[in-house]
Amino acid sequence: MQIEKTALEDVVILTPDRFGDHRGFFSESWNRARLIAAGLDLPEFVQDNHSLSAEKGTVRGLHFQAPPHAQGKLVRCGRGALFDVAVDIRRGSPTYGHWTGAELSFDNGRQLWVPAGFLHGFMTLMPDTEIIYKCTDHYAPECDGAVRWDSCGIDWPLNNAAPVLSEKDAKAVPLDAFDSPFTFEESAQ
Repeated sequence: MQIEKTALEDVVILTPDRFGDHRGFFSESWNRARLIAAGLDLPEFVQDNHSLSAEKGTVRGLHFQAPPHAQGKLVRCGRGALFDVAVDIRRGSPTYGHWTGAELSFDNGRQLWVPAGFLHGFMTLMPDTEIIYKCTDHYAPECDGAVRWDSCGIDWPLNNAAPVLSEKDAKAVPLDAFDSPFTFEESAQ
């Protein structure tokens, strides 16, 4: 398992080893013991989610789930390719409002760890892209929230095309009007 730091201290990229031959490959996408041995102790996961975006240029996010049901997410791409982002929204954090992003694809096998206290979103780079992610808390609709996708200075790879958005994401509050439920001290990896 390869662990790569990002511009945001608590957000990391994980790349599991792949063992291939003429039939394809095998990979352990999640192994708690191997991560702990490598110095990364992530919280317990309680839910897996899987979504499909049919169109290239689909933007989902920027989403969060507030306390007491805040979620950390370990995100990977099951098919296709996406640009995955995390934005720090922990009040008092030296990196509040900063973002980091990584291309996740079926081919590269990379995963992004997005801790609680960070917004999460992605843009599909290919049609019929699947995203699969593990969550540290169950979905709680009363704690669900969003910040507008284009209000955090993210350098989305749109190539002058309009993104495909849900109504919820298009109407989300911009970051400069957002009252974050997270503080730097409350956030846990």
